[in-house]
Amino acid sequence: MVGGKNKKITVISLITVVVVAMIAGGVWFYSSASIASQTTAASSSELTPVPLKMSAYYIVLPEPFIFNVSGKERDRVVQIKVQLMVRGEQNEALAKQHIPLVESVLLQTFSVATVEQLRQPQGREQLRQQALITVQATMNKMTSMPVVERVLFTGFVMQ
Repeated sequence: MVGGKNKKITVISLITVVVVAMIAGGVWFYSSASIASQTTAASSSELTPVPLKMSAYYIVLPEPFIFNVSGKERDRVVQIKVQLMVRGEQNEALAKQHIPLVESVLLQTFSVATVEQLRQPQGREQLRQQALITVQATMNKMTSMPVVERVLFTGFVMQ
C-alpha cells in the first residue's frame, strides 16, 4: 500500500510540474511576442513622428452671464459661469484679446434659450454646443482660426 501511495504522489507531482512548465512557457511566449510588437511599433513611430498636442489653457470669463429666459408658465433668471478651453499660448492670447466680443456673442446665444430647453441636460448640452459653434465662427472671422476648442459651463443656476 505504501508503494502505491508513493507512486500516486510521484505521478501527481510530475503532472503538476509539467502543467506549471507549460503555463510558464506560454506566459514567456506571449510576453516576448508582446515585447517584440511593442519594439516594432516604437521603432516605426520613431520614423514617423506623432505630433504632440499643445497644452490646454483655460480662460475664465470675468463675470458670469445673467439673463432672463422665457417659459410656458413663467420666465426664469439664469446664471452661467463660462470658461474657454484653447490650445497653445498663441490661442490663449487671441482669446483673451477678444473677450468682450466673445462675451457679446455668448450673451446673444444664451438669450435665445427657453426654460424648457435649459431644464433638460440635453438642452444645456445643445446650448453649450451652439455657444461653441458661435464663438468659433466669430473667432474665425476675426483671426482666421477657430481659436477656442471648447466652451465649458462651470456653473449653472436657474431660478
